[in-house]
Amino acid sequence: MDGFDVAELVEGLSSDEDAVRKMAAFKLQSNIGDPSFADVFIYEGGLPKLRYLILNATGNTLAYSLTSFSRLLEVDKGWDHINQDFVERIVELVVTHPLVNILRGAMAILGAIVAHQRSPGTASCQTDSFGFRALKPAIAIYPQFLEMLVSRLSSADHALCANALQLINALMRDAITNDGEADWPKFIKKLQELGVIKAVYTLMQSTALQDLAHPLLEFQGLTKVLLRKWRDIVVDLHKPEHRRALKGIHLASNPEKHLESLEDGEEGKDKKHNPEKWRRLGFETENPSWEFEETGYLGMMDLTDHVRKHEEAFQKLLLEQSTLPPRIRCPIARASLAVTSILYDLFEVDKSDLDGAKSYLALESRSNYDKVFKPLIMQWSRLHLAGLQAFFRLWKTTGAEREDFLKLVDLVRILLETVVGHAKREKSVEEAEKEMQEYDSERLRQLQVELFELTYEDTWGHHLRQVRDELNHEALQFMKEQRIRCLLQGAWFSNSMAHKADSGRATQQDLEPSSASFFRYVKLSHNRRFLHYADFDMKSDHDPDLDSLREKIDLSIVSSVASNISTTTPPSTRSSTSTLKNTHPQTTTSTITVHGYLSTSSDSHSHSHPDHHNRNPSKSTCTSNSNSNSNRNRKEIPLLVLHPATQSQASEWLDGLLMLLGQQPLTSETKKLTNLVSEYGLKIRLLNVRFDEQGPGGEADGRGPEVPSREGLDEEYWYDMGGT
Repeated sequence: MDGFDVAELVEGLSSDEDAVRKMAAFKLQSNIGDPSFADVFIYEGGLPKLRYLILNATGNTLAYSLTSFSRLLEVDKGWDHINQDFVERIVELVVTHPLVNILRGAMAILGAIVAHQRSPGTASCQTDSFGFRALKPAIAIYPQFLEMLVSRLSSADHALCANALQLINALMRDAITNDGEADWPKFIKKLQELGVIKAVYTLMQSTALQDLAHPLLEFQGLTKVLLRKWRDIVVDLHKPEHRRALKGIHLASNPEKHLESLEDGEEGKDKKHNPEKWRRLGFETENPSWEFEETGYLGMMDLTDHVRKHEEAFQKLLLEQSTLPPRIRCPIARASLAVTSILYDLFEVDKSDLDGAKSYLALESRSNYDKVFKPLIMQWSRLHLAGLQAFFRLWKTTGAEREDFLKLVDLVRILLETVVGHAKREKSVEEAEKEMQEYDSERLRQLQVELFELTYEDTWGHHLRQVRDELNHEALQFMKEQRIRCLLQGAWFSNSMAHKADSGRATQQDLEPSSASFFRYVKLSHNRRFLHYADFDMKSDHDPDLDSLREKIDLSIVSSVASNISTTTPPSTRSSTSTLKNTHPQTTTSTITVHGYLSTSSDSHSHSHPDHHNRNPSKSTCTSNSNSNSNRNRKEIPLLVLHPATQSQASEWLDGLLMLLGQQPLTSETKKLTNLVSEYGLKIRLLNVRFDEQGPGGEADGRGPEVPSREGLDEEYWYDMGGT
């Protein structure tokens, strides 16, 4: 205030010259925000003159005066000069005046009046001077006020949009807080009909978000307050509006046609009675009011809204369901309530701390707006419809039954969390609806398992790793038995390098190409101790018996199994022939060589054998680690050479021989099948446990069973939590 004459400025406000009044009002708007200046201004008698200008001035003088008064209210002064005439004048300006600078100030004043908290010492005659009730007489004179207010949300002036939205927020909050239970829903419904939801949704997705961050965030918080308030209203059929809503759902289902179909051929019965009046709509019992316990009146609103907007589809679906057995009928009403509950949790409606969110906005950069703003919550009705349609689609495609209801709810929850919960701020509701239609049950199941793994890994990491290790061991034992059974079944091998040795041993001649073409049949004995084989000029129609195979190898003398079979997966590799029968012949010749130890005296000449390929990644071998000192005097020679016809056969016999000898499998196909069995076992276990309902102890509240007292026990006893 240094060098500034407040008295002169106050005198200028009452000047007869318009230019002097305009200049005084202009100077006032830039200084009135200082509390000390405001005190001096009021002391000098400026407040009545400022109020007079607001009631009578026009043009820029009026605009400067409105801005000055709104800033005076911000420092909590001037409230005693607000009366009904003043409020009526401001409402008139909002409705009739086109100038943006005037509208900004007028809406700021109304927003402050509605949001102002009356002190306990306020006189009873002034109780109607603030809050929403202060505007109601003026709105009765200008009924288009709310419509004009909502229309300002589409203005190109961001400051005007912010002021309009702040006023709407103040009206909503005051109505929810102070109006009766029957009044505030009517006001909210009127705002929705005027398009406030669509306007705010558009602003949230626009580039103007930074200028409107706080009022938009407050509106989002108020939306959660409304949802929570509706959810907290208990459905009571003694209330007329609740009874009418439920009756409307029943009438929309076309009950007359259903009764006609039920009573066809049942003459003489009372046609007004339907023993499945509510169950046919998807409720569990004939007393549907208790089923709204979790979702409250919000669930009834969503179900009623769906039925009202899609009555024909609702009737068609009911007609289709009526032809099905009761156990496979889709529970429409329960599905609607489940989707409501999912959306309620997804948007964290119970967490609406506006102050904390505003602080978050003030401290963080605008890049974090996506974490705070959720425009899709403004499209609650459309998201509910999309989620409900997804439930119907999944119910039909999965062939679900009544007992599978909770499983379907879990899938829809994952769908909404994936599409809506992870949606960016700019994502439109049309994109979300289209994306939800593209998800099938198989894809959702995959997401479900991934989420389960992450959830359980965080919660029960040690136990989950233990289970995974156990399943890996079981899968390996399963594959070992499968591979050995392939050996027990026997198989034909191409024998282009065949020999007809009297003994079962391969010689140098055996490893050289032969002009003759033979086939070799190999089979493991029933006691799994001998490998029987014989060479044939041609394949027979029936596999040879074990007794007809003249040659045999005692597996106790086998030292290693070598091969040139790749341990990586080629592009065309298929699964085991015992698992998937569609296999393709190999493009390269595979060789499996069985080596064994013979004493030096019995085998005096040198035998060459294939390289073990320890340094070649394309080759694989396994050598027994249990060689005794006696083997040092014995020489390792090839005992048998096999040429598998397919990659699957090569995998079966190489890994079968290795695992029969107590060694680990090498081929990628066996490893892939082992992992597949293990992963499916883990998925089955995860899908059979409901994380949100049962804790490690199996109790529904997740707290586990009560641990009994150790009184009277020594250290030899303990309480087993895992049930092992």
